[in-house]
Amino acid sequence: MVGAETRRFIGHLDVSLSARGESQSRIQAVRLRGIPLTAVYTSDLSRARVTGAIIGATHGLVPTAVPALREMDMGRWDGLTGAEIAERDRPAFEQWMARIGEFPFPDGESVGDLLARVWPAFMAIVAGHDAQAVAVVAHGGTNRAILCRALGVPLGRLLAFGQDYGALTVLETRDGAWRLRVLNESPG
Repeated sequence: MVGAETRRFIGHLDVSLSARGESQSRIQAVRLRGIPLTAVYTSDLSRARVTGAIIGATHGLVPTAVPALREMDMGRWDGLTGAEIAERDRPAFEQWMARIGEFPFPDGESVGDLLARVWPAFMAIVAGHDAQAVAVVAHGGTNRAILCRALGVPLGRLLAFGQDYGALTVLETRDGAWRLRVLNESPG
């Protein structure tokens, strides 16, 4: 369809932020303007870096790119839609859908692999900013893995957390306990 954004498995592909994504980023930047952010961290993929720069600019902050915050490596499925994957690789796609928390993307990562990469990086950010507000601009799979680990949700329930493009999710920690304050707040 012309003009419609097609949901694809884009993983490690370094695609540019769309015009809609830039607009959503500006809306979130305005929404976060009153929050005293002390740092902005992003994945090293351009779509996250541009979003981080837009959010950081309203606070006078330059984002720090953290490669470990990349989206899950979707291997040979990168760039394909779910329908294309199901048509080309139905048995593997069905196994992946049935065992999301365990089954790795062909030639890519499993959710467990993703979490093993992302969680230490996320915790290093948290440890470096005790009791401070920071923005972490990452990706749907990355964010979901962090939410699962922080909230004690099994990785197989990863897709239970909505993560729309450009949406805001807020986690806070106090005395080692995590609390979900906002989940998937869309910029509209």
